[in-house]
Amino acid sequence: MKYIDEFNDPDLARRLLDEISATVTRPWALMEVCGGQTHSIIRHGIDQLLPEKVELIHGPGCPVCVTPLECIDKALDIAARPDVIFCSFGDMLRVPGTDRDLFRVKGEGGDVRVVYSPLDALKLARQHPDRQVVFFAIGFETTAPANAMAVHQARRLGLTNFSLLVSHVRVPPAVEAIMTAPTCRVQGFLAAGHVCSVMGMSEYPELAERHRVPIVVTGFEPLDILEGIRRAVRQLERGEHWVENAYARAVREDGNPAAIRMIEDVFEVTDRNWRGIGRIPASGWRLREAYRAYDAEHRFDVSGIRTEEPAECRAGEVLQGLIKPTDCAAFGTLCTPRTPLGATMVSSEGACAAYYLYRRMSEPALPREEMNPVG
Repeated sequence: MKYIDEFNDPDLARRLLDEISATVTRPWALMEVCGGQTHSIIRHGIDQLLPEKVELIHGPGCPVCVTPLECIDKALDIAARPDVIFCSFGDMLRVPGTDRDLFRVKGEGGDVRVVYSPLDALKLARQHPDRQVVFFAIGFETTAPANAMAVHQARRLGLTNFSLLVSHVRVPPAVEAIMTAPTCRVQGFLAAGHVCSVMGMSEYPELAERHRVPIVVTGFEPLDILEGIRRAVRQLERGEHWVENAYARAVREDGNPAAIRMIEDVFEVTDRNWRGIGRIPASGWRLREAYRAYDAEHRFDVSGIRTEEPAECRAGEVLQGLIKPTDCAAFGTLCTPRTPLGATMVSSEGACAAYYLYRRMSEPALPREEMNPVG
């Protein structure tokens, strides 16, 4: 397959759906880990097309959404300083902190800029030697290599006015936390293909064996997701629990060794708070001591900022797969993209944003026979 249309073929989608229906004999609950997969599922109605015995649970795979409130408040504190150029991906500008967001800081005079790469922020640091340039380094394993490279380059160039505010998180510890929670209903996982394209699959077999759950590495197009579901259901029906690669066109067993070496040179594993979820051991990265001079949290002395999540926002339950967005009383009323209570409503990968964007809060599911897969 060479072209994107081949991953949206309705006839192939129906064949996969028919095979899933023919395979499933009892209820199964699968979690797609990645928010990009969630948006594809909701956009194409994949969850509504599946047989009723197959339930999809949305996981915590939105890096913007799981960035803790205290980290947002640290970003707001730094961005408001007159000597700072604060750089971020666009999604983060609307994420609410305790009393404002980065757009508000920008409107109040802060120099907040949207960039498309941490190397864009590095370029700004070279162009403005009299200003401190800070890049908001969030994300899963996918964005870590580029952020590590930016710091590596800053040290090589001798820049003293560039730093990262780091809130990197790692997927495997999150899977472990989900499976050990007393409320867990997940019986299988669709693993994020872009994460595995960087890190490979070596951390997943132990998880699959210990928790006796199939883990299928899956892409993001409709046929990718349906194939991942087909393989996961097949394993569950057979009583199997191992790691399958259904995204072989992008994922190798050992991932990207050069990217892994760069990450390991710059970052070290640390415990990390996840917004709405809490602290997960060994679930994040921080800058190593050799690169501590590029740590904005230390440079601007904001490590003491502590906050509490708003009680009215149930985003944490959405991120853990305990509820669907429509189970929250604030969804679509008090909480909208214009007036968000939490990050899951404003991030391009947030589950609440997907449900709102594709009108899932007001339109009932169509009977399966009336729906056109990936149409």
